[in-house]
Amino acid sequence: MRNRAVRIANFSGYLGDRRSAFDEAMAGDPVDVLVGDYLAEITMAGVSAALDADRQALAGFSVGYFLEQICPHLAAVAEHDLKIVVNAGAFDPAGLAERVRAAAAHAGVELDVAHVEGDGVLHRLEDLRAAGYDLAHLDTRAPLDELAGEPIAANAYLGGWGITAALREGADIVVCGRVTDASLVTGPTAWWHDWGREDWDRLAGAVVAGHIIECGAQAAGGNFAGFTRLPGMLRPGFPIAEIAADGGSVITKHGADEGAVTVDTVTAQLVYEIQGPHYLNPDVTVDMGSVRLRQAGRDRVQVSPVTGAPPPPTTKVAIYAPAGYQIGITTHLTGLDVEEKAGLLERQVRRIAAEAAVDELVVGRHGTPVTDPRTQDEATIGFRVAAAAERPEPLQRLSRETQSLGLSSIPGFMGVESAGPKRRIDYWPGLLPQEVLDHKTVLQDGRRIAIDSPKTEPFHGQPVHPEPEPPPPTPTERVPLGRIAYARSGDKGGNSNLGIWTDVPEAWPWLRAALTTSELRRLLPETENLTIVRYEFPHLRAVHFVLCGLLGNAGSSNLRLDVIGKAVGEHVRARLVDVPAALLAAAP
Repeated sequence: MRNRAVRIANFSGYLGDRRSAFDEAMAGDPVDVLVGDYLAEITMAGVSAALDADRQALAGFSVGYFLEQICPHLAAVAEHDLKIVVNAGAFDPAGLAERVRAAAAHAGVELDVAHVEGDGVLHRLEDLRAAGYDLAHLDTRAPLDELAGEPIAANAYLGGWGITAALREGADIVVCGRVTDASLVTGPTAWWHDWGREDWDRLAGAVVAGHIIECGAQAAGGNFAGFTRLPGMLRPGFPIAEIAADGGSVITKHGADEGAVTVDTVTAQLVYEIQGPHYLNPDVTVDMGSVRLRQAGRDRVQVSPVTGAPPPPTTKVAIYAPAGYQIGITTHLTGLDVEEKAGLLERQVRRIAAEAAVDELVVGRHGTPVTDPRTQDEATIGFRVAAAAERPEPLQRLSRETQSLGLSSIPGFMGVESAGPKRRIDYWPGLLPQEVLDHKTVLQDGRRIAIDSPKTEPFHGQPVHPEPEPPPPTPTERVPLGRIAYARSGDKGGNSNLGIWTDVPEAWPWLRAALTTSELRRLLPETENLTIVRYEFPHLRAVHFVLCGLLGNAGSSNLRLDVIGKAVGEHVRARLVDVPAALLAAAP
């Protein structure tokens, strides 16, 4: 066990994140470990869609540009004794590990590369189901037989102990596939501090730190609703977690980088993509209600030690299957009679779609033209068509014949742009007992270390938070909710989650009382027929909602404009609510 905190820096939050971030991390403040998160549900679905026609290519896919990022720095990684942990292995961690070894050998650099395997269970699905594991849908409980297509990928979420084992055996670089995002941090932290498998509170602290930094620049102000109050947001930096032996941490960033780390930028990440006060991880269950934040200096947020408990017996399995094809078609409407123009164009598009036998169709306009517009742009709004079908031909016809309306539709017809048809992939979350997974660490010398499943406890569900009483009557002003509150939203399969909090302490009693489930339905009419689950986080001054089914089956297959719900929070902040005038006076 080392006496000081381990410094872990993130350099990637998703597949497609800023490629120069690895260069920036190497040029930044000293750290002990660099972690890169490349995978997400929609990422795995996108890769599956692109490579569905070639099963061998899908099985061999890894994030090749990780090599481009690390190769110029291999000598420096060795010289500074840095540890690198990534999930860039995707569907082929063994293959990527071998390519990293070859690159190091070519550069004349001695680096020990290990990989973690066992997340891929596609080849085991039939046997697992025969053994009685039904892989029912995590949200709907529907049987796997209802999945429309034949699965092309199935990956279980692994914990961090395979990473820990690799580092304990001397690995410098650990390549993973589908481990949980936080595992990239818990694995190295447990190695650094020599934690045990049942150090629940410490492990919970590492999961919280990992959750905060896993999405790259978001913790340093990226995508933050209060971005106008932050300095230097052209290129916000990537975060660093300093995790102490007791599991407490400080979240910071490289000193020379832009952006900012504040209690609110960290809160935004804490309420992001969670499903309730109990945050489930394969290694530990975190009590999110025990998290406490404190600004400890410029760009330094102290996260107190938190409370953990044994993890649940099961872990999530992400299953992907083809579900036909989809297309997006856009054009623009300009000038007067926009309602009538949109109406005519929609009727024409719907006629074409019916004749082409399109299965699903969504038509909508986006924006409102300015009165007395000075420029043509001010007079213009968007018009979008999204459609899905079992085969690509109906969608190709829809695109072609919508384009052919050029001389027989609305005045000012600008033509259309089409994206697709492209493969549509359904996402299916199931559960498997951790004990049936073949979780292994494979070392550079070929040795294989079996990772035992953890001690677990049954999970009895999230707590129930009763609806609050209405706020007391007081003089109010009708203003956008964003005048008094921040928000952050995201996706978990077909659910969108929405966290809303205030940085005005006096406003918390009003916010929790005002944001009832019925009020959220008013603010978001499209949730009228959806199940909404509401939680409160008083220590964060936050109300959190899970909007079940808002995203259909998942971001990879719905036809919404905001397919993964990232802008739901910004929409809600723009809605008008009655806020006590005294609170508005206290707001910054």
